[in-house]
Amino acid sequence: MLVAAAVCPAPPLLVPEVAAGAAAELGDARTACSDALAVLAASRPDLLVVVGAAEETESGPYPQGAGGSFRRFGVGVDVRLGDGVRAGDGQRGAGARPLPPSLAVGAWLLDHARWGAAPLAALAVPEALDTDRCLATGRELAARAGRVALLVMGDGSACRTVKAPGYLDERAAPFDAAAARALAEADTAALAALDAGLARELQAAGRAPWQVLAGAAEGAGLGGRLLYEGAPYGVGYFVAAWS
Repeated sequence: MLVAAAVCPAPPLLVPEVAAGAAAELGDARTACSDALAVLAASRPDLLVVVGAAEETESGPYPQGAGGSFRRFGVGVDVRLGDGVRAGDGQRGAGARPLPPSLAVGAWLLDHARWGAAPLAALAVPEALDTDRCLATGRELAARAGRVALLVMGDGSACRTVKAPGYLDERAAPFDAAAARALAEADTAALAALDAGLARELQAAGRAPWQVLAGAAEGAGLGGRLLYEGAPYGVGYFVAAWS
């Protein structure tokens, strides 16, 4: 049963070494992520599952100890799910597939928060996964242990300004506003109602992970709080805590 969830954005820029001189711009988002993870720890879960979007070839489950890296972004920072951050020691992780970027950011956040409250697992879902399958995946995750918590990694639209990765799209702000309301209110029906086709056009990589959360939280009676909302690079970033 799902007992808590944290929703965090997944840009590698959350990692200060990646952001470099721009690290301060996401300082409030990092603080909010730490607060959301504290809610997860306080829920006393038996299992924490990190959920993020990925390319089809990178989708699937990842075990505790799986390694990831930010070397593709030009910095020698490596992470392992549940086993800390290392600078300059190369990819590690007992031969497991490397974590995709969204899960690597999740692993970094967990290490930053010194997570030790429960065993870990991770799941990368394809960005194009249809809504029904997302909801079914969430229900399966919620049934994995008596007390399950989720760390859900995903961004909103990437079309909020002319300098955004997807340029300016007038549909982006309303889409993000609807997502923010749903996350703030722990409204599973509203999350499930997000249009997958529109999300794809707006490059909203969080749609599929959020809908996995919607499936996991069905009937759990959780309340929500929105801890951060912003679009500093023309991309919608949200932090929420459900408990």
